[in-house]
Amino acid sequence: MPLSDHEKRMLQEMEAALLTEDPRLFSALSGSTSSPKRPRIMASLALFITGIAVLFTGLIAKVTPVGVLGFIISLAGIILALSSFGAKAKRLQKTSARKSPGINSKLQSRWDERNNQ
Repeated sequence: MPLSDHEKRMLQEMEAALLTEDPRLFSALSGSTSSPKRPRIMASLALFITGIAVLFTGLIAKVTPVGVLGFIISLAGIILALSSFGAKAKRLQKTSARKSPGINSKLQSRWDERNNQ
């Protein structure tokens, strides 16, 4: 059963309100996975594969500078991939640190309470 014009308008208004209030939730619910990290990871994978191909080309042709260049290219691809994963891990740590104070702070507060009594 299709939606009426009024229902379609209401749905569009609700989507617009959700987009302005919480864009991350909107993107999660709408199914749009346009993550800015995905192109970076794909580029690092392409860089790594290209580096390996250049490395083997240098090995087969017995040209050392080409092999070294291939190694440097593949190393750059690995570093790019690790930096994108490292940034994601840092964001997750910041998010989890904001959610709960952690066991260390709880133990510290208990210790302070016992010593102050």
